Amino acid sequence: MRKELLADQTAVVTGASSGIGRAIAGAFGSEGADVVVADIRKQPRKDGEPTHEMIESTSEARGKYVNTDVTDTSDVEAAIDAADEFGGIDIMINNAGVLGPNGPVTEISYQEYRELLDINLDGVFIGAKVAAERLIEQGDGGAIINISSLAGLQGYPNIIPYSTAKAGVRNMTYALAGELGTHGIRVNAIHPGEVETALTTDDMAIIGTEDGEAVKQNIPLEKFAQPEDVANAATFLASEMASHITAESLVVDGGVFNTA
Repeated sequence: MRKELLADQTAVVTGASSGIGRAIAGAFGSEGADVVVADIRKQPRKDGEPTHEMIESTSEARGKYVNTDVTDTSDVEAAIDAADEFGGIDIMINNAGVLGPNGPVTEISYQEYRELLDINLDGVFIGAKVAAERLIEQGDGGAIINISSLAGLQGYPNIIPYSTAKAGVRNMTYALAGELGTHGIRVNAIHPGEVETALTTDDMAIIGTEDGEAVKQNIPLEKFAQPEDVANAATFLASEMASHITAESLVVDGGVFNTA
């Protein structure tokens, strides 16, 4: 019988009630990890049971929901404290994020820009910082995975705040990996392209068009990624299969970035 890739591990996944975060949490549970679901909402955006209940109903892993605003350090600390119930944190997934505002830079207010960075960039910093503090204290190493975006590798017009934040996540990942490696903590980033979730399919304007079929024509594999595709990448990076991989950007985009 195959050994579960994340057996005896505990993960904290932000933004895990829906979409990519939910898929990562579910995949981790199926591979033996107990999961703390850290999100401002308990219910998924579409129909279905809450993620922590889904984990327990579909696997032998344990799940726990903690109401978490990733821009609030005390909330993130509470989520990581909750991992102590399962033996302490081993894996931190900084996934929570928002898409908008979209549009020309001349029409985006500084306040809108700042609000997006608070979640998409500062929230990653807080999650990585608090997780690093706990992992260093525990002394057993660990893994931090930051969810960036294809927009973190190449800027897109009309989504300047999003592109800026995700590029910051990329470079933050590299810097964290260099700093935390001596503690046995691996830090990597995943850069998804267009992923078919409840959030993105309602807002195709994120990449400058309302026409999803037109977008697919620019993807060599001619299809959008599913949340499970990103979850598979996260599972690999969190596992011992990636024990010597750190400061890496794993692109999950159907070939867009390297063939454009």
